[in-house]
Amino acid sequence: MYIFFSQGPPMQYFEKICALGRAVIETEAQMVRSLLERIDHKFADACQYLLECQGRIIVMGMGKSGHIARKIAATFASTGSPAFFIHPGEAKHGDFGMITVQDVIIVLSNSGTTDEVLAILPYIKQLGLVLIALTGKPNSTLAKAATVNIDVSVSKEACPLGLAPTSSTTAALVMGDALAIALLEQRGFTAENFARSHPGGTLGRRLSLRIDEIMHTGTAIPKVDLNATLKAALIEMTEKKLGMTTIINEKNELAGIFTDGDVRRAFDNNADIHQTKINQVMTKNPKIISQGTLATDALRIMENHKITSLVITNNEKQPIGVIHMHDILQTGVI
Repeated sequence: MYIFFSQGPPMQYFEKICALGRAVIETEAQMVRSLLERIDHKFADACQYLLECQGRIIVMGMGKSGHIARKIAATFASTGSPAFFIHPGEAKHGDFGMITVQDVIIVLSNSGTTDEVLAILPYIKQLGLVLIALTGKPNSTLAKAATVNIDVSVSKEACPLGLAPTSSTTAALVMGDALAIALLEQRGFTAENFARSHPGGTLGRRLSLRIDEIMHTGTAIPKVDLNATLKAALIEMTEKKLGMTTIINEKNELAGIFTDGDVRRAFDNNADIHQTKINQVMTKNPKIISQGTLATDALRIMENHKITSLVITNNEKQPIGVIHMHDILQTGVI
């Protein structure tokens, strides 16, 4: 049944719906907050087992716990701890062969009595694997069989019927995130490491894209010598279409730059484009960067100094590239 309101929902309906939404969020927030007191020696022990794992972290769960387990496995994998999800039901039918004696198992089960999970406990014990359980029942069969059991129980589900897994799945997810991020810190995982785990995503691209890939090089670099006229500089700027030109000395070293802003200032001072030498109106000591600089860092420098381009120089202070703000923005990483 669909309810349509020609002029928007009545205020009474609006207030009721919003109140229900707020109640769900408040309930789940309270349940998550209660996890703080359970970050204890058991949490530390679990982190140590995971840190010492020589294989992979295998995360398991059935139903809604399975969905949460998949996300936790993905978080581990993307933050420096190789991990993947195995469905407990499929584990009994061949997928257990994916597990080695060097792996560590994390199993999620709110009840701690899920049949498919209990069925594989003998095989986990047979291999002598470390088993970390995230359960809502500390005295359950799974909790007692675990090497370490972390209590993720909640006193109330956000579902008004108390049936749909809501607060309980959120609590398990948050505890999984806590484990993954604690490991990230212990491993000294860096932004560069993160980028290697996300080579195809915008976030990874943002953390890995360097100016070398997009800067203008060779004949595309706008360049005139110190004795060039203002007219020659303007022609070079027009041809190269970067809104600037580099100025070099007899050793091909960067002596300065001439930008659109310098053009306006030169004309304000009535400079003669035929007679004025570029060294009289150029900007000396311009901002420069070196090869290998992240594109995002280059953009930050431009924004901080309110400029639109940067010159890339080598160890001999010779210009080897130019990067314009538009070059970075066009990559879509910002």
